[in-house]
Amino acid sequence: MGIFDFLTGRGGDTADKAKSQIARLAERANDKRAQPYDRQEAIGALIAMKSVDATETLLRRFNFSSEPSITDREEKDMVFTAIVDAGAEILPALRHQVKKADTLGWPLRIARAVLDDDAYVTEVLTWLAPWDTEYAKFIDPKLQILVALADVQHECVAPAIERFLDDVNEEARFNAVGALFAQDLPSVSPALLEMLAGDESVRVRARIAEELVTRRLPVPSDAWPRVRKGLPSGFSIDGEGYMTKRAVVELPWM
Repeated sequence: MGIFDFLTGRGGDTADKAKSQIARLAERANDKRAQPYDRQEAIGALIAMKSVDATETLLRRFNFSSEPSITDREEKDMVFTAIVDAGAEILPALRHQVKKADTLGWPLRIARAVLDDDAYVTEVLTWLAPWDTEYAKFIDPKLQILVALADVQHECVAPAIERFLDDVNEEARFNAVGALFAQDLPSVSPALLEMLAGDESVRVRARIAEELVTRRLPVPSDAWPRVRKGLPSGFSIDGEGYMTKRAVVELPWM
């Protein structure tokens, strides 16, 4: 803003008008009941403004779905591309969105697209940090984060997710097991062995056993007795400490 604009207040007027325009367009772009054409026109106008403020308002478009589904997907793809083009500048608004979002599918995709590997892991772990392991009525974002962490390998992941092996929610424990094994650690952690020996969920114990079979990680001999007691049907530990799985034979009449 030039000195003349500052003295006359014109710069402020321009900024206020821009904010007002963004607000009007954002209301239409994020109106589930609006006609698709009107909503897409508003989305396109916000994208054309090429400002971070305008782009940030588009994050709200991920909060609802509309019909027809193909149009809904097209709109979200438009918004995704615009947000990614804005780059890391969008992160503060994205973090604000994550705190109140019911689902993190699109925020996770955005973070993956705008950040390098290390920054992405650091970012996602900050989203996970506020979640605890106690009962909560709605934990979909936590579950999605744990699934996302199974797609990366980083030294910070294992220490951050081990606490979720004790989560009261079975799905959270199941996802945490997958994320921990995905780190390709050289040995099976004591926490996983304890789960294999006594977790109440057969599905969780079966996933651990299956991962041990796939990854050829030996079970320490001092853990054999208690682990064997908790093994799901079809699994066993051989004489060298490796987990094995009995092949299922399908009979002709089955």
